[in-house]
Amino acid sequence: MDIIRMKNVKKTYKTGTTAIYDLDLNIKKGEFVFVIGSTGCGKSTLIKMLYREEKPTSGKILVGGIDVGKIRNGKVYKLRRKIGVVFQNYQLLQNSTAYENVAFALEVLGLPKSEVHPKVMKVLDLVGLKNKAKQYPNHLSGGEQQRVAIARAIVNGPKILICDEPTGNLDPKTSMEIMEVLEAINKLGTTIIMVTHDIEIVEKLKKRVVLLDSGRIVKDYKEGEYKK
Repeated sequence: MDIIRMKNVKKTYKTGTTAIYDLDLNIKKGEFVFVIGSTGCGKSTLIKMLYREEKPTSGKILVGGIDVGKIRNGKVYKLRRKIGVVFQNYQLLQNSTAYENVAFALEVLGLPKSEVHPKVMKVLDLVGLKNKAKQYPNHLSGGEQQRVAIARAIVNGPKILICDEPTGNLDPKTSMEIMEVLEAINKLGTTIIMVTHDIEIVEKLKKRVVLLDSGRIVKDYKEGEYKK
């Protein structure tokens, strides 16, 4: 079953620049998909449209059954509850502990503390940081901060996790540790779409790979097909 469907999608910015041309892409529930391509090829625009940071100029995008192009600004939160997003720069609250950073994602939904605590500790355990719940970001390594960001993104149980260059600031060893965390999350049933420049990771993990060039999909590799 497709959890994401993109049909004839085009994105032209107000400047007149077209970032995505007539793009068709279907992603099945539970897939792990890498999106790769050179700088400026449209990767960021593609994923921003999935979580409605940007709206398509034309075409249709369905995410978890929601028509992204038609959803009103006041209803975007309904889409965002289905999606977790992880960025390159972590975007953590610096004056909050690892626990508090993750808990915040649930507290804004109005969940009582009795429900928040077990959910937070469960995901911190999943990303290997249960013993660092009380640490502040400046006492954590880059890899640990990214684990907190991942925990925050999945604590609400989203069906889809979008990762925008999640290993971009990390060394190769730490990057692979982050990928192991993402693989574990994927095995639990979460669909993962990851934008990356790290071709070594792409080759090692042997997932589906979508290659973009100048706003178009030039190749859609099945699992294990991609080679540099």
